[in-house]
Formats: sequence, structure tokens, C-alpha cells
Amino acid sequence: MSRFVRSERRKLADLFSTLGPDAPTMCEGWATRDLAAHLVIRERRPDASLGMFVPPLRAHARNTLRAFAGRPYPDLIELVRNPPLWSPVSNPLVEGLTNGLEFFVHHEDVRRAQADWHPRDLPKEDQAGLWRTASTIGRLRLRRFPAALLVQAPGFGEFTSGAGGERLRLVGSPGELAYFLAGRQRATRVQIDGPPALADRLRTTPLKI
Repeated sequence: MSRFVRSERRKLADLFSTLGPDAPTMCEGWATRDLAAHLVIRERRPDASLGMFVPPLRAHARNTLRAFAGRPYPDLIELVRNPPLWSPVSNPLVEGLTNGLEFFVHHEDVRRAQADWHPRDLPKEDQAGLWRTASTIGRLRLRRFPAALLVQAPGFGEFTSGAGGERLRLVGSPGELAYFLAGRQRATRVQIDGPPALADRLRTTPLKI
């Protein structure tokens, strides 16, 4: 997915530039400058990135984010656009695995927060890559959900997950499913078939590994 990552990175940087630093995103509490700062920190400041997972480092992560978000916005965009080759997540050897979902999801976080957004018609190759990722994380993130889940991407495949119980079917394109499984359920265009209360629960439950 390296080509896809580079394309998503470029398009997101262009969108950041077009919208300016204070446009809304789907990340609660973050404007475009904050999301751009997050991406830069993830690639260039692993010490601060650990704050997402290590509670004692959360204050350090917040302070680092605030500092980067306060930089001149054009400079911040250039840092997003041109990642360091030494980065553990953006070097050419691993970026297809580590950045494919990250940049797709955050690109959509910006697009879908705008009033005029519309679904993208992605090339089949890119959809196939997103489906591989979605099917992997989906099995993990849905494994404890209290239902017998069937997840289908017509033309690409299907998988089952869940802890068992009533049947529930989740259907969508690979991109919509990837965005759904990244925890953005309410902002996706998918179909959920099954008991209404269980379907509502799937749309609101935190999806974490």
C-alpha cells in the first residue's frame, strides 16, 4: 500500500492547505491544525506518541501536540507532506503497513467534517488493500461484541467475528468498513442487518483492540 499511502498523504496535505488551520475534523476537539500536529508527532516524536498508550506520558503528549499545533501552519503542512526516512512508522520498508489506515482514516476525518463531503470512488487496488486491513482489525476489534457478526464487502470478501449470540450482518465498501472499524461508526455509510437494538449498539460501542 505504499503508493496508496503516498497518495493519501499528498491529498491530505493539500486539503489541510485548502481548508486552513481552523477547519473542523471528525476528531473531537481537534481542528485541522491539531490533526496535522498529531500526524507530525506520530512520525517525528515517538516519545510523545507513546502518550497515547502510556498514561504517565499523556501530559507530555498533550504539551507536545500543543507546541506543534502552534507552529506556523504552512510549516506544519510541509512536515506532514515530507516525512523523515528514519521514522519507525514512515520509512519505505514499513509505511505500507503502518500508515495505510492511518492516512486514509485521517483524510476522511477532514473530508467528512465538511458540509459538502461525498464518498470517494477508490480504485479497486486501493479498496483491496483497505479490505485486507479492515478484515484484520475487524476480527480483533469485534471479537468481544455480543453477537454472531458477519462482515461483508461485496466483491472483496467477508469474515466472521463476535462473541456469539444473535446474528448481525455489517455490509459496506472496503473504505466504509475500514472507517467504521476505526471507530467512526456514525460517520459511515454501511448497512447493518439484525435486531435494531444490537445494530444501534454496534454503531456506538468503542471499537478497540
